[in-house]
Formats: sequence, structure tokens, C-alpha cells
Amino acid sequence: MSERLLVIDCATPALSSALFEDTVCLAHQHIELGRGHAEALLPAIAALPDGGRASRILVDIGPGSFTGVRVGLAAATALGVAWSIPVQGYGCLDLVAAMVRDQYAPDVPFPVVMVGGHGELFWALYPPAGDPKAAEPVAVSSTPIDELAEQLGDAIVYGSGAQTLVEARGSGTAVPLLPDARSIALLSPLQSSLPAHPVYGRGADAKPMAERAKPNRSPRA
Repeated sequence: MSERLLVIDCATPALSSALFEDTVCLAHQHIELGRGHAEALLPAIAALPDGGRASRILVDIGPGSFTGVRVGLAAATALGVAWSIPVQGYGCLDLVAAMVRDQYAPDVPFPVVMVGGHGELFWALYPPAGDPKAAEPVAVSSTPIDELAEQLGDAIVYGSGAQTLVEARGSGTAVPLLPDARSIALLSPLQSSLPAHPVYGRGADAKPMAERAKPNRSPRA
């Protein structure tokens, strides 16, 4: 029996969705939207064959944009309930790393660096294809740009934050990449069956209401 898979990815400036019949991509959309994912995601899914109706959903769980991660997970969860189908997740940087191996075939470990927030970058070092660990999800760090510029000296850097890092340290080659739903088959089963829970990679942008309500008292002299 064939499987219909809906892939939703809006954790970065890209709005990316794809519908698969087994390993065949029936339709897809990939645009660098920047903002407005909440308004554009459901129409993009509805424009897919059969309104994107699937037997399973995969969604980017981050890290990435706080809003984008939440929008993607909310849509995936709602559709999963409506269609009574399972919803699973995959890591943003894991997919970009899989795309790097497929498109550039590095034969040494390589860094994926994605735009974070508050002057930080999400990043992780990935093994090349052929390494047994290439099929495993990788833990992601969030580091201030200037600190990472001193810490990460790889000549070639991949991802949406690559140019920022290369400029900060004044050397190296940046290869900008954003996750693309069409490339989901590049992930291993272990990487594409994570719980559909958000991975933010750092603290929340906004303060809780109770914290914001606290008076801002100046220290006494």
C-alpha cells in the first residue's frame, strides 16, 4: 500500500511544502517568503493535489524562527487531528546537512550555520556521507556571532548564517542554503521520525506576562 507524505517546512525565511506518493514528489512549493508564514502556509498546502491530504505528516521542528517553528507545528498538528494521521518531526539543520552532502559531497566534517536571534547563530558540525553518524540527529548549539567567529575556523560554511559568520571572521567561503521540503528523502528514518515538539535552540524571545508586569526598580545608591 502506498503512502502519502506531506512535508511542511517554515522554520526559516523559506516557506517550503511538498506532497509525496511513496518516493515520488507529486507537487511542491518553495519560496523565500521572509515573513507572513502564518498567512501563506495553509493556502500553500491547499494548493497541493487533494488539498495536501496525506497519510503522514513531517514538519520542521527547528531550531529556527520562533514564529515559523510554531506556525509549522500548529498547522501540522491541526491537520493530523483532522485527518487522524501521525505527525512527526525533523531537525532544521539536519535537513540542510543532508542537502550539503547531496549537492557538495564534502569528504570531511563540515559546519551548518543558520540564522538565530539576538545576535546568535545556530550551528552544528556534521560528519560527511559514509560516516555511520551521518544518519543520526545532531545536537545544535546557539552562539553569539563574534564568539563563533573565533571558534569555528572551517574554510567552507553552509547554511543561512554562513555569510554572516564568514563576514564576522573575515575569511572563508559561505554557501547559503535553506531547508527544502523536496529534499526530505535525504534524511535517514532516524532523523525523520522525531517527536513533533518544538526545538527552539535558545531562550524565548518574549518575556512571560508575569515577568513583564514586574516594576522596573532602579537599584538604590
